[in-house]
Amino acid sequence: MKEIKIRIESLSVSYGTKPAIKNISLNIARNQVTALIGPSGCGKTTFLKTINRLNDFNDKIRISGKVYIDDLDIYSKNVNITELRKKTGMIFQKSNPFPKSIFDNVAYGPRVNGVTNREELYDIVKSCLMKAALWEEVENNLYDSALKLSGGQQQRVCIARALAVNPEILLMDEPASALDPLSTARIEELIMELKKNYTIVIVTHNMQQAARVSDMTAYLYMGELIEFDKTRKIFTNPSKKQTEDYITGRYG
Repeated sequence: MKEIKIRIESLSVSYGTKPAIKNISLNIARNQVTALIGPSGCGKTTFLKTINRLNDFNDKIRISGKVYIDDLDIYSKNVNITELRKKTGMIFQKSNPFPKSIFDNVAYGPRVNGVTNREELYDIVKSCLMKAALWEEVENNLYDSALKLSGGQQQRVCIARALAVNPEILLMDEPASALDPLSTARIEELIMELKKNYTIVIVTHNMQQAARVSDMTAYLYMGELIEFDKTRKIFTNPSKKQTEDYITGRYG
C-alpha cells in the first residue's frame, strides 16, 4: 500500500453560486501519477488548483472541506502559502517560459529564494534541465532566449523551472495538449521518470495518455467524482456505466 501524500476530504468549490466541485473525497499516493479525466468544465482544473491554493486569487470562490498534504491542512489560517506553492509545482497547458534566457528561467526560483552564488545556480540549472530531459539539447545555448525553443522544449524548460525550487508534488494541467506527437511522447516519458521522486497529478483530455502514464485515474463529471480506481481497472473494467460510456466515447 502506497503512502498517502495528498488527502482530500469532502471538498466542495463554487464560483459565486455556481458549484464547480461537489463533495469530493480521495487519497493521492506518494510517487504515483494520478490522472484526472472528464469532459471540459467538469472541475478538473479547479480541483488541481485547490491543491496549491491558486484559487485564492479569485475572490468569488468559496471552498469547503479539507485538503491535506502529508498531515498539513493547507487551508488552515497559519499555512505559509509561499512555502506551500514551493512544495507544489504547477505546469500549465500552454508553456509559459519567461522572456529570459533558458538559464534565467530555471534559476528564477532559486534566486527568489536567496541563492546568489553563480556556481550553485549553475549546478541547480544543470541538474533540473537533466531531470527535465533537456540538458543535452540546450547545454550550449543556456543563455539564449527560452522563447526560441520549440513548444515541447519550452514545456520542458517550464518543468525544469518548477523542479528548481525542490517541490514534492507536480501539478500538470494538460501539459502536452498543445504539442506534436513526438514532443508529447517526450513529456510522457519524462512524467514516468519523474514519478520516482515526485507525486504527480495530471489533468488530461487524452484517454490514451491517461492510460499510458497514470497509476490511478479519477473520472469527474459536472463537478462530481464518478469513479476513482487503478488506471488499468478504469480503462478495462470500470465499476460505473457512466465511466465506461465516457472512456469509450459514447458521450463527453
